[in-house]
Amino acid sequence: MRQWSSTSVAATRAIGAELAVELLPDGALLLVGELGAGKTVLVQGLAAGLGIDPEEVQSPTYTLMREHRGARRRMVHLDLYRLEPEDVAAAGFEEVLLGPGVKAVEWPERMPFVVPGALILAIERDGERRTIREIPALPG
Repeated sequence: MRQWSSTSVAATRAIGAELAVELLPDGALLLVGELGAGKTVLVQGLAAGLGIDPEEVQSPTYTLMREHRGARRRMVHLDLYRLEPEDVAAAGFEEVLLGPGVKAVEWPERMPFVVPGALILAIERDGERRTIREIPALPG
């Protein structure tokens, strides 16, 4: 399993941009980590790698899902923090995650279903240092 280390917003974004090529054309990125771990920052880098202005990417906590279009591809960004698994199922997000474009999901442990082939990353924060590591399955 791969692992990265970051000590800045720029470095975390660079990791996300690096992953964009791997996720094209229709891959899913599931991000596990505590509040403030850097999940949205990593998605901003992913957006940049897809030709989307990273400043357009904000945590969609209150809107749940945002769609972005860039020069290279569509990206859907979901934040499931405020939902229970039954709410995720009822919202139809499974169809979105199996559909076209690159998908990035924060708090995927709230999904009551599996996303086949998804890249799962855990982000841990220790002060300014972030450790980002690939994991084989969602916790729990």
